Amino acid sequence: MLAIYGKGGMGKSFFTSNLTARLTFDGFRVMQLGCDPKHDSCNTIFGGYSLPTLGEQWRLFKEAGKEDQLAVGDVIFRNELRPSMPIFGCELGGPEVGRGCGGQGISSGFKTLEGLGMSKWDLDYIVMDFLGDVVCGGFATPLARSLAEHVIIVVGHDRQSLYAANNIAKAAQYFRSMGGSTQVLGLVVNRDDGSDTADLYAQAVGLPILARVPLSRKVRELADACKLALEDAQFNAIFGDLAGRIARREIDPCTGYTPLEYDEFLRVFGAAEPDGSPVPASADELFGKNKKVGGIPTLTLTPIIPQVQLSDPVLLKVQRMIESIGLHVTDMDRSDKDGITVTSGALEMRLGADEDLDSKVAFLSALRRSGQEFTYIDLRYADAPSYR
Repeated sequence: MLAIYGKGGMGKSFFTSNLTARLTFDGFRVMQLGCDPKHDSCNTIFGGYSLPTLGEQWRLFKEAGKEDQLAVGDVIFRNELRPSMPIFGCELGGPEVGRGCGGQGISSGFKTLEGLGMSKWDLDYIVMDFLGDVVCGGFATPLARSLAEHVIIVVGHDRQSLYAANNIAKAAQYFRSMGGSTQVLGLVVNRDDGSDTADLYAQAVGLPILARVPLSRKVRELADACKLALEDAQFNAIFGDLAGRIARREIDPCTGYTPLEYDEFLRVFGAAEPDGSPVPASADELFGKNKKVGGIPTLTLTPIIPQVQLSDPVLLKVQRMIESIGLHVTDMDRSDKDGITVTSGALEMRLGADEDLDSKVAFLSALRRSGQEFTYIDLRYADAPSYR
C-alpha cells in the first residue's frame, strides 16, 4: 500500500493515475483509492467516469436500513485499460459540501473497506491519492495506523507545496517515533520548469527526488480530457522507470531526513523571519468610533452544526459523554455484531454494548489525562480495557 501525498492542486491525482496505469500495463493487479472529498482521483483511469463514492453508497444503504448488505461491488469498480488488463478504483468521498469533516469520511471509509476484507484482496498494489492536510487526523490515517507501507510526496518548485511536504514529512516522522511502520520514499517534482527550489529543499531536509515530471501543455490537455499522459513517449518513459523501480524494490526508504523548522524552511528561499514580534493591534484601533462591548465571550470548540447527526438516544448519550471529556466525535456506528464504535479523527474507540458506559468513559478520560499516545481503544469489556 502506497500513499501519495501533496498540496492540493499539485497534481497528485494526475501522478497517481499515471503511476497506477503504468503498473497495470506492467502486469500488476492495482487498485487506485481516491482519498479526497472531491472524489475525482479515478476519473482518468476510468475514461472520464466519476465513480460513486463509498460515502454516498453507504448513506444510501443506511437510509434503506441495509448498511450491513453493502458489498464490494457497490463501492469498488473496474476498468480494462487494455484487453485483459483490469484496473480497480474506489473513491472514499466525504460529507456533502459544508456539512461535515472530510477527515471523518476517510476514517469511516477505511473502516468500511477493512470490513469488506481489504487486507485479503488479491492485489499487488493499493495506491492511495491523499490530500496533503495531515493536520487533520482523518487524512493522516495511513500514517497513524501504518496502513501505508510507503509514502511519496508530490511537490513543485513553489513555497506552498514544499511547506506542505515539510508538514507531511514531520507527520510521517512523528508516527514512526510512536511505533508506526510507514516510511517515506522521497519526493516527485511535478510540473518541473527547470527551477532548482525543490532541489534546495530536498538537500536541506535530506529527502531524495525520485522523479521529475516536466511541465507540458500537451500533457496538461491530455489530463484535462481525462486521458493518460502515458500517450506521450517521454512521460511513458518517466512513469515506466519509476514504476519499475518501485516494483523491483530498488528505492530504499529514507529514514535519515530532518524536517525543517520555520526559520530553516525560509532560508531555503533566501528569506528570514524578522527579529522581534508582530505589532499588537489595540482595541481602540479596531473599534474606532463603535461602542466597545463588555467582556470577552466564552468560546466553545464544539461545532455549531455537529459533524455527526444522530437520532438514536443511546448514541446521543454516548456522544455527549465522549465530548464532555474533550474528544470530538467525528463518526459513530452501532451494529449487532460490534456494538457501539466511536471515531475521533484517527482514534477508534470500541465501546461494545451500551452497558457500563460510565466506567468505560471514566477509563477513557483517565487514559487521556495520562498523556500517552494511542490510536485504538477497546472498551467492550469494562473490566478488561486495552489500547494501542
